[in-house]
Amino acid sequence: MSGLLALLDDVAAIAKIAAASVDDIAGQAAKAGAKAAGALIDDAAVTPKYLQGFSAERELSIVWRIARGSIFNKLVILLPVALLLSSFAPWLITPLLMLGGAYLCFEGAEKIWHVLHKGGHHAAGEAVGDPLHLEESKVKGAIKTDFILSAEIMTIILAALPTDNTIWFQAGALAFAALGVTLLVYGSVGLIVKADDVGLHMAERGRLGLTQALGRRIVKAMPGFLKLLMIIGTAAMLWVGGQIIIHGLAALGWHDPEHWVELAAEAAAHLVPEAAAASVIWAVSAAIAGVFGLLLGFVLIALMSGIITPLWTAVRGKPA
Repeated sequence: MSGLLALLDDVAAIAKIAAASVDDIAGQAAKAGAKAAGALIDDAAVTPKYLQGFSAERELSIVWRIARGSIFNKLVILLPVALLLSSFAPWLITPLLMLGGAYLCFEGAEKIWHVLHKGGHHAAGEAVGDPLHLEESKVKGAIKTDFILSAEIMTIILAALPTDNTIWFQAGALAFAALGVTLLVYGSVGLIVKADDVGLHMAERGRLGLTQALGRRIVKAMPGFLKLLMIIGTAAMLWVGGQIIIHGLAALGWHDPEHWVELAAEAAAHLVPEAAAASVIWAVSAAIAGVFGLLLGFVLIALMSGIITPLWTAVRGKPA
């Protein structure tokens, strides 16, 4: 009997250790996932455009298909690559992170460039032809876009994890964070794309005048909300992308840009009450990183349109 009790005690101890490990993995994953906020916001802001032109009945089904593709991207493709990098080429993480940051700057600047030069107009009329073929095309396009953003998210999370953990801990934290951010992003997208339908239902079938009025407000507010979400997503891309580049330069040995940002933020903090100093430091740092990201993005647009695209076209012998 005493042997059985000792065994049960050992099992309980192991269970406690396992539970503590799970809690630790979840905690580290949550902290690391928070670092990828900019990419997450942009992911949520970009996805609804792939649902334009489809009936309300197909929207959630399409969101689910894209979410499944996102999980495949993160867990089957990107997770093993991230673990290989962490184990055999950790020195590559910072350059890859900076490459992803440069992509965020490019994407954010390109959105602003289109707004400035085309009045924010994007070609419509895409929902033409066979609906099944169109849906398949849209889903594939969304999953490709998700792959790029997921690669950035996973790299940011990997870089934010403590380096002294075992590969199994890193795998668990990355998997936990990947599932969490996918649920967060596509759960939010599902709520966003169905909000106008819910509002319309409330406006038409609500039993109370207050319910009907709230439904009408939701319907009227959604176009503006989607536009605001896109603006926030663009700003987040530039801020996070610029910040990644600045921190990456410091990690590679050039500390001056990061030091200049810190000096400017601290100087601004001295102009406000002490209670607001921390908020001002964050806001000024984010603003400077965003402006830097925008300028870098415009430089990358010029390089892409003036050098890279013509060279690619010449190599392929046809338009890229």
